[in-house]
Amino acid sequence: VQLQASGGGLVQAGGSLRLSCALSGRTFTFYAMGWFRQAPGKEREFVAAISRSGGSTSYKDSAKGRFTVSRDNAKNTVYLQMNSLKPEDTVVYYCAASPQGIKFYALNYDYWGQGTLVTVSS
Repeated sequence: VQLQASGGGLVQAGGSLRLSCALSGRTFTFYAMGWFRQAPGKEREFVAAISRSGGSTSYKDSAKGRFTVSRDNAKNTVYLQMNSLKPEDTVVYYCAASPQGIKFYALNYDYWGQGTLVTVSS
């Protein structure tokens, strides 16, 4: 399984970005998909996740109301729409695939993308 993340970049505070993550090598609908982020020297933390069908989602508290996770099973792609971005959202974001359904801990995800950097300027 390979995950290819894209969409990071530089944005001003209050702006928006959409991250994408394409899965290849296995059937996409076998996996719940998650987004995590990691700041230097800190543990990777859960941001959002979506079930195999897309019918269920979960979010970190600080992401609720600002971020939206979605998936297009026909395109084997999961998205993270990020609105109202804040400087503290500046970190590397990772997508991940879990065969166990929606999980909140990185150890429950089997496959990881390479990370994409989001930088929010104040």
